Amino acid sequence: MKALLKSFGYAFAGIFRTLRTERNMRIHLVVSAYMYGYLLIYDFFEVSRTGFAVLFLANALVMMGEMINTALENVVDLVEQKKNDYCKAAKDAAAGAVLIGAIFSVLVGIALLWQPQAFRALFAYYRDNPVWIAVLAVSLVLSFLFIFRFGKGRKQS
Repeated sequence: MKALLKSFGYAFAGIFRTLRTERNMRIHLVVSAYMYGYLLIYDFFEVSRTGFAVLFLANALVMMGEMINTALENVVDLVEQKKNDYCKAAKDAAAGAVLIGAIFSVLVGIALLWQPQAFRALFAYYRDNPVWIAVLAVSLVLSFLFIFRFGKGRKQS
């Protein structure tokens, strides 16, 4: 049981390290947090349980891809004696895999969340509750600081 708990500790350490060192991982996290926040806090969008499952899978695949990309980049950097085409190709392919996952994740989001009436209701809500526009603005500033300043001084990919 102790070994199992240790393995979870290592996994969480890997997640937190990736969040700390990889700007793109922080972007994925922030975008996901906003999306799930709007879907769970407000009732403007209609999403089925299956729709949520698909969104969860799409988000998980992108974040997993980002972590695998980070692991591969770290290993290549460790063993790389000098710059060469093979190392560059491996790192570029891994980054491309994450990009493909992110693009298709956005397409999944559009397919499930393209609900013009929900967006109209959301905009009307903000128009009628201007204090929430200020709250949103503050949250966006904090999100940008988290994305672009949290990992300052560390490797940024």
